[in-house]
Amino acid sequence: MAQQHFDRLSALDASFLAQEGPSSHMHVGGVTLFEGPAPSYEEVLDQVRGRLHLVPRYRQRLTFPRFESGRPLWVDDPSFHLEYHVRQTALPRPGAEDQLMALTARIFSQPLDRSKPLWELWMVEGVGGGRWALLSKNHHALIDGISGVDLVTVLFDLAPVPQPVPHPDAPWTPEPEPGAATVLASGALGAVRAGLRATTRAVEAVGRPGAALAATAEAGQGLGELAWAILNPAPATPLNVEIGPHRRFVGVRNDLDRFKEVKDQFGGTVNDVVLTVVSGALRGWLGSRGVRTEGLELRALVPVSIRTTDQHHQLGNRIVAMRGPLPVYIDDPVARLVTVSRAMQGLKESKQAVGAKMLTRAQAFAPPTILAQASRLNFSTRLFNLIVTNVPGPQFPLYVRGRELQDVFPVAFLPKGHALAVAIMSYHGRMNFGLLADYDAVPDLEDIGRGIEDALAELVALARTARAAAERSGREGARLNGHGPERPSE
Repeated sequence: MAQQHFDRLSALDASFLAQEGPSSHMHVGGVTLFEGPAPSYEEVLDQVRGRLHLVPRYRQRLTFPRFESGRPLWVDDPSFHLEYHVRQTALPRPGAEDQLMALTARIFSQPLDRSKPLWELWMVEGVGGGRWALLSKNHHALIDGISGVDLVTVLFDLAPVPQPVPHPDAPWTPEPEPGAATVLASGALGAVRAGLRATTRAVEAVGRPGAALAATAEAGQGLGELAWAILNPAPATPLNVEIGPHRRFVGVRNDLDRFKEVKDQFGGTVNDVVLTVVSGALRGWLGSRGVRTEGLELRALVPVSIRTTDQHHQLGNRIVAMRGPLPVYIDDPVARLVTVSRAMQGLKESKQAVGAKMLTRAQAFAPPTILAQASRLNFSTRLFNLIVTNVPGPQFPLYVRGRELQDVFPVAFLPKGHALAVAIMSYHGRMNFGLLADYDAVPDLEDIGRGIEDALAELVALARTARAAAERSGREGARLNGHGPERPSE
């Protein structure tokens, strides 16, 4: 058989397409702020052009097979023009950051054109303080939060003076789109291969009955726990309403060391502290809207990477999602952190992630119409109140054309019926939040941003107080045991 010059979307990637609608756009990205002076537009084009061969998907568009003969395909775009995707704009004076955030919201309010490669990169000049920015916008089917760090950094350098990037010997030329017969044959071959894989697993199960029974039991338990999650819906809140196409965006700066300081003092993980801070901010925001928080626990969809080391540089999504708790009913910040930490540890030890992975694998063999229905269940308001995704970024400086990257504010997406998404990304000692909200449902998004700052400040203050008390107690104990400092001679 001749070599195929196309890729079929994974079941998870196809589900993002099925979820998309006039009010729910499935693109993600980020706001990256650089020190000045800004390069020219032509320099940015050259930078992207010189790295584009490292991400071949960026020159591919979607095509949808006729007769529903499988999931959509990625094919080379014969009409690809880099200048369409890399765009230039400028902020009006004074170039304040809230103007940059408003521009980000407007750009992310617009859907991507499915007839072209699903990405845009905006160069923004005129940011206050002599700075400039790049806004990246990519469809979730093209890129996921964990592997997205790799895709973004191919445009960046590790030093102000970059190392040469190897280039292909021949210039890029698009491969022809496959014909209907080839696509149909590929779909049939995929079904046969799926059957062979199932047969192989069955044969292996006969040879290793103990392992097979254990795996079956684990999968069954996982699906059972996932079913329990579905049957125990997330509570109704002002965050779960019909949304429109327009967005608001707010960025919140923080230092990564402050999260580590809280974690080191009270236990848990950095992500546990993140969820606790979000819980505190939402507790205050809901209270300001007159919502009773007694006994109220929100559910956050927390994406978890299942990408293996050998898949780290492959395109496409390798993620499952768990429902993390946001105990807004707890007033005490430390008690809130303990509750979150215990619950997240329990989820990791449970089989809920295994069940989610099993469903994702099963969707790979589902007809497109069934897949579309299943994807709507995945993002149902019954399951969660909002998305909270924490992406670990590089802890070293990055550069574009010799200009250092100063800040990154990630941008998530809003599924249907969800008015708020919180994305967090660490970079070079920073831990920045990006809050995306429906324009009409959350007009006071800045209040949630300030609530995040206040909730973290409260936890840091408590951690420092507890550490100081422990140090005093330790000194007192040392003196009582005769190990304290010697008394001066009289």
